[in-house]
Amino acid sequence: MYITAGTAGHIDHGKTLLIKALTGTDSDRLPEEKQRGISIDLGFAELELDGLRIGFVDVPGHDKFVKNMLAGASGINLVLFVIAANEGVMPQTREHFEICRLLGIKQGIIVLTKTDMADDDLLEMAKLEASELVEGSFLDGAPMIAVSSKTGAGIDALKLALIASANTINTRTDSLITRLPIDRSFTVKGFGRVVTGTLASGKINEGDELELLPDGQKVRVRALQTHGQEVKMVAAGQRAAVNLGGIDHNEVVRGMILAERAVLQCTQMIDAEIEALKSPKKAIRSRQRVRLHLGTREILARILVMNDAGEIKQGNKGFIQLRLEAPIAAIPGERFIIRSYSPQATIGGGRVLDGLAKKVRKKDISATVDFLRTIADKAISPAETIFVWVAAASDKGMDFAGLHARTGWKREILEQALLHNLTTGMIRKAGGNYLVNTVFEWLKAKTILEITEHFRLQPLSSGMSLEIIREKIFSYIPPEIFKAVVADLETDKLIVANKDIMQLAGRTLELSNEDSELRERLLKIYLDAGIEPPKLEDAIAESIKGHKISRNEARTVFQLLLDASEIVKVTDEFYFPRLVIEGLVDNLAKLDAGKHSRFIDVPKFKEIAGISRKYAIPLLEYFDREKITMRVGDKRQIL
Repeated sequence: MYITAGTAGHIDHGKTLLIKALTGTDSDRLPEEKQRGISIDLGFAELELDGLRIGFVDVPGHDKFVKNMLAGASGINLVLFVIAANEGVMPQTREHFEICRLLGIKQGIIVLTKTDMADDDLLEMAKLEASELVEGSFLDGAPMIAVSSKTGAGIDALKLALIASANTINTRTDSLITRLPIDRSFTVKGFGRVVTGTLASGKINEGDELELLPDGQKVRVRALQTHGQEVKMVAAGQRAAVNLGGIDHNEVVRGMILAERAVLQCTQMIDAEIEALKSPKKAIRSRQRVRLHLGTREILARILVMNDAGEIKQGNKGFIQLRLEAPIAAIPGERFIIRSYSPQATIGGGRVLDGLAKKVRKKDISATVDFLRTIADKAISPAETIFVWVAAASDKGMDFAGLHARTGWKREILEQALLHNLTTGMIRKAGGNYLVNTVFEWLKAKTILEITEHFRLQPLSSGMSLEIIREKIFSYIPPEIFKAVVADLETDKLIVANKDIMQLAGRTLELSNEDSELRERLLKIYLDAGIEPPKLEDAIAESIKGHKISRNEARTVFQLLLDASEIVKVTDEFYFPRLVIEGLVDNLAKLDAGKHSRFIDVPKFKEIAGISRKYAIPLLEYFDREKITMRVGDKRQIL
């Protein structure tokens, strides 16, 4: 069994000496730490107890190094909460306690250090202060061990408490993809770039192909170690040193994430649930500039408080949007800390709900809060969670990659959740997108209504253009959803789609006597003209002469002749009766210009058709398009 434990507590309360007394390792590794006698950055050590392997992360206690403390505290699942018996609870004791609580750490041991420097009264006072501080929290009722790192008193009791506490720690969830927040990056001669961190989820195998976020650079795992021992694999919760290939030594810094390839997407908008601490003098307000600590990274951000007041008072909870000044990768459930910009102090913390949020406008706040309140419920199942995400996407739908990035789940978990929703009919697939079934049916109904209204306004229309429907209803919707809706309406026999025209199934066109007469006049004009048809506008003008009919109505009736193929469009200017076109095709078929092929040029075609060049060229080009002839140099081959 393996756990990662971290220290927390005020500066000079003996955290580093405690780790040394437990493990024999001095976790202060920097020359400056040795010189100043205080921890500045993270230190690491390991202890093995009866088959239990404990990786320790020793954090600095000075208020100037809380940033470093947070980088180490984000990955631990058990805290050694250190209070010096001779001093009791101090300012950083309280801040570190609130940080551990807000980060969702569930297990801990209260360690009263420096007992060799405290009498019984001071020790008892320290116990009372500690109990009062942690009352009602995750440390309420936790083991409280008094030790002296100098004399060794209580160290064995602390080791037993560590074993007991480790047995009650819940193993980390196995549903999330591989994510390693990087807390150190350095170069080892002969090996290259090495990064370290506590594996937040998933596992890393030697040889794995991963990516560094937020840069998105692809890297390869050349070798793995955990506390100096080479291993082939590390699992969630373990400390890991990862030797990376395929990257320059200057390209990796603390705060980056080593993650499974092509899953997570970076963002500068995060929606979250937050708790404001009671101790700050001011409430958390909209537009406030803060320092966000997420994983091992610190990043500046502005806050939008999603309530009418625009603030979250001390001691209260609420929903916020964090608008970041640089991109970051985050998934739901990740814990974070918020510190004021200046002077720096912890003011709150919470958990990510939407790691790929969209900018919330004032009118959208109520709906966004309802959505966040739903996904904040830890009781909902993966299938229910997916339904909520897809429902929030409305008619735009969401593809697999979008759901994968928003949940951070392993692929098989997401596939199972989707399959459940598809099988039960709660959602449906449209191309590569998923929509809630009721939304898909609504799009179908809206399409039918649009076509019905089109025919109400234009009763003589032969149909509605697919492109017009797309622009009116589906302009901001993925094309594959539009195609799926049309296909479903055809399957349901509600519409008939002919090329780029959509018609209501079963609809018949009934012309009035006046329109029927207009149709016959137009057809007669073209039949009488034969191989020398008039221009369209001239034919329209001739058909309505002496009648109280508008040009638009005449054009509509003319379109009926085109749709019925009684008139054939050759160019935008020339239209021919179908009978004339068929006659010309028959004449071409009778030609025999040789044994193996038949060719005709423009003069020959003019002679056969009895027409001028004005009509011959457009007609031959039309025959080329219709694959009746094929141009070969200056001639046409009759196909």
